[in-house]
Amino acid sequence: MKPAFLRAIAFAFALAMVLGAAAQAQGLKVCESTFALCTIAACDPIPGNDKQVSCHCTVNKSYSAGAETCTGIVETPQGQQIRSRYYPVKSYAVCSNNRPWAWCLDKPCTIDKNNPEAAHCACDVVKDLGAYVIVTSNYTPQTCTTGVISSATVQQIDQATESLKQAKVLPPFPIQVLNK
Repeated sequence: MKPAFLRAIAFAFALAMVLGAAAQAQGLKVCESTFALCTIAACDPIPGNDKQVSCHCTVNKSYSAGAETCTGIVETPQGQQIRSRYYPVKSYAVCSNNRPWAWCLDKPCTIDKNNPEAAHCACDVVKDLGAYVIVTSNYTPQTCTTGVISSATVQQIDQATESLKQAKVLPPFPIQVLNK
C-alpha cells in the first residue's frame, strides 16, 4: 500500500476516535426551563424507603443540563412537578469516604405549595462509587461527614463540565477544588 493511503486511513481513524469522544462529552441536553437545582441540597430519609431520600432543592428558571430534555412544569395529582437538572458549579470539596449521598439528576421534584421557590425531590441513595463532590464555597472537616447531600462523582462533574464546553449555551465556570 502507498504511504499516502496509509496516512489517510490513520487520519480517518484518529478523526473517528476524536469525534466519538466528543459525542460522549455531549451527552447532556442543555435547554431553558423551570427546574429544580439540588446541587447543595440537604436530604432527609423517606420513611419506609431506604433506596431514596427527599432532597430540599430550589426552583429556578434558566438554562440547565440533564440527561433528559427539559419538561418544564407538569401538573400532577400531587402538585406541580419539575425535574432536577444540573447548573455549573464554582467550587467543591472532594470526599473519598463511603458515606452515602443522593443522586438527583433528572429526578422528579414537587414544587412546595406554600413556597414556590422550593421543591422536594425524590433522589436515589448511592455510595461506594469513588470520590464524590460536595458543592460548597467553604470547606470544613465536617463537609464530607455530615448528613446526606445531593452530589455526583468527580468524574461525573468533569464530564458535565466538558459537555457544557461543547454546548456553548451554558458555559461552565472555572472550578475551584477547596481541599486539594
